[in-house]
Amino acid sequence: MRKSLLVLLLVSMVALLAACGGGDKIIVGTDAAFAPFESLDGEDIVGFDVDLLAAVMEEAGLEYELNNVGWDPIFPSLKNGSIDVAISGITITEERKQEFDFTRPYFESTHMIAFYEGTDIQSANDLEGKIIGVQTGTTGQFAAESIVGESNPNLQLFETTALALAALKQGNIEAVVTDIAVASEFVKNNPNDNVQLVSDAENFEAEYYGLMLADGSELKETLDTALSTVIENGKYAEIFQKWFGTSPDVESLLNQ
Repeated sequence: MRKSLLVLLLVSMVALLAACGGGDKIIVGTDAAFAPFESLDGEDIVGFDVDLLAAVMEEAGLEYELNNVGWDPIFPSLKNGSIDVAISGITITEERKQEFDFTRPYFESTHMIAFYEGTDIQSANDLEGKIIGVQTGTTGQFAAESIVGESNPNLQLFETTALALAALKQGNIEAVVTDIAVASEFVKNNPNDNVQLVSDAENFEAEYYGLMLADGSELKETLDTALSTVIENGKYAEIFQKWFGTSPDVESLLNQ
């Protein structure tokens, strides 16, 4: 009986120590359906954001775990504390800054319109009257709505950008509004499909991605410092070159 009690106490102590130690791990959420920033390769999450996150966490000396939680759950998950950080090509907007904190920007983007040859689109204004696909809750949706209106019946919402692009490929919609790197990745992966891309600087302004944190998160300063170091020491450019095949404008990014 005494031996059993001793074993029980030891097990309890080990469990308590494990629980305390586990609190030091940073839980990161993403939506692994936004190539080339994050996507699934078998069971592995890969992409530009994934490699950048690894470099930033290593620089910060933080242990972390990356989970594919999906786009919509990212926001409530940060609020309820089930994740500590989110990285998923998340644009820093004034509206989101009312509820969350962001690190310094790590990527400059703009929106592109993807469509197939034969569809008459030369600018964002030509989206009027077209059946458009966007990922719900993204700035791609907001950009499209600024052109055609929020209640436009031709605006179709998809859970992921990948699903919107699949619908475009299947001919179910006529255009997709999404981030430039994602649109370019779609063209690269469909070289024989005559996919066309149009940008529109007048209607689609530049925007910046950041790691999103809970409001008032103590991680912000640490991650900002680590991210700045990774950008300055050349590691960022190395990761950028790997995923986009070009060199980033580091000076412009550091000035944001």
